[in-house]
Amino acid sequence: MSSIDADTVLYSILALVIIENAVEIYISLRQVKVYRNALKVPVELTSHMTEETFHKARKYGLDQENFGIFKAVLMDVALLCLELHIGLIAVVWKISVNVLNHLEWDASNEILVSCVFVVISNVISTFKSLPFKIYKIFVLEETHGFNKQTAGFFAWDQVKGFLVTQVLMIPITAALIFIVQRGGDNFFIWLWLFTGMVSLVLLTLYPIFIAPLFDTYTPLEKGPLRQSIEDLAASLKFPLTKLFVVDGSKRSSHSNAYFYGLWNSKRIVLFDTLLLNKGKPDASELSDDEKGKGCTNEEVLAVLGHELGHWKLGHVTKNIVIMQVHLFLMFLVFGYLFKYAPFYVAMGFEPGTRPILVGLLVVFTYVLAPYNAIINFAMTILSRLFEYQADEFAFKLGFAEQLGRALIKLNLDNLGFPVYDWLYSTWNHSHPTLLQRLNRLQELKESKKLN
Repeated sequence: MSSIDADTVLYSILALVIIENAVEIYISLRQVKVYRNALKVPVELTSHMTEETFHKARKYGLDQENFGIFKAVLMDVALLCLELHIGLIAVVWKISVNVLNHLEWDASNEILVSCVFVVISNVISTFKSLPFKIYKIFVLEETHGFNKQTAGFFAWDQVKGFLVTQVLMIPITAALIFIVQRGGDNFFIWLWLFTGMVSLVLLTLYPIFIAPLFDTYTPLEKGPLRQSIEDLAASLKFPLTKLFVVDGSKRSSHSNAYFYGLWNSKRIVLFDTLLLNKGKPDASELSDDEKGKGCTNEEVLAVLGHELGHWKLGHVTKNIVIMQVHLFLMFLVFGYLFKYAPFYVAMGFEPGTRPILVGLLVVFTYVLAPYNAIINFAMTILSRLFEYQADEFAFKLGFAEQLGRALIKLNLDNLGFPVYDWLYSTWNHSHPTLLQRLNRLQELKESKKLN
């Protein structure tokens, strides 16, 4: 194995990083052009969206896109290429070995070195991303009226997030290395089974034990809304066990709703920002910019009708199955390629040093990058199809008007811009645009009239 092989691998990876990001930036620049040139409210929204709100949304979208492009150029192109060129991964690995030697632990134990490597890498990643997080929350989101976090809340949030990540990552990393070392020629099958099991466990446990560390979940008070949601769930045989409101408003004024849980134990979570006046009977407690925001009870029901449509139509199960097949194929490729020595020399390692975790990183992140791009695009298309199907499900429940109003309100409250470049939307949007969804609902209404 010659240094030319390693150089070829390194420069191929660098070229791949640059090309992939260049495509992403080009697509983003197309949308920047739309933000700058689309100066009139679409005809379909003239009775709902004022010129002032339209231009606020346009400026918000433009600021977000410009920030995203700046971050991509600096972090995903310049800094990443520099890190790859200087062999930062190998440097961090050597530091991990030195840490173990200093602690007088067994530095020849790859599992221990890998765990230390993960912690140090996460520290570096946290500090790299921190300035961008601070700018996004305290400048960009603050400027446009969405940020509700204080500096202290943000700092404590970051600390908790880092600690929880390490608690989860260290044992998972140790198990992955152990499986590869002891799993024999077909270790990738055991690796796939393990990650599948971990994914299901985290899907179940995260909302119950981890999410409450960051936000407060309180049962939705008894009343017309709770009764209506319970009746809707019962009519669809949705196994609703708990119904929560999360205080998302302490973090941001963006709104959302979702359900979680496996098998016969499902829970629905509503962001307080989704509810009209945050669900408070006395609006005088709210600031002027919070008053009147959110959806009525009927509109909340329509949103949940859409979400429950995802469950009834099996979208969650289908996505899990697809991702498991995807993971199996990736582990299969990893099983055949991870011993290829030039990968490690290209990352800055001495010949003969081939850490399993680094091989996993190289194969998953760089070797399979084109495949991942294709899969992500396919999943984006599938997601949009599922969204249309869930909208149709809510329509058939009788929520046509309410869903249309809710979509418009949520778009206005979140300063969503209604005009998009076709390529940008096709490549990036997991949901159809507001206008596309409204047009689809109108088509369903007309089709129902004809029948």
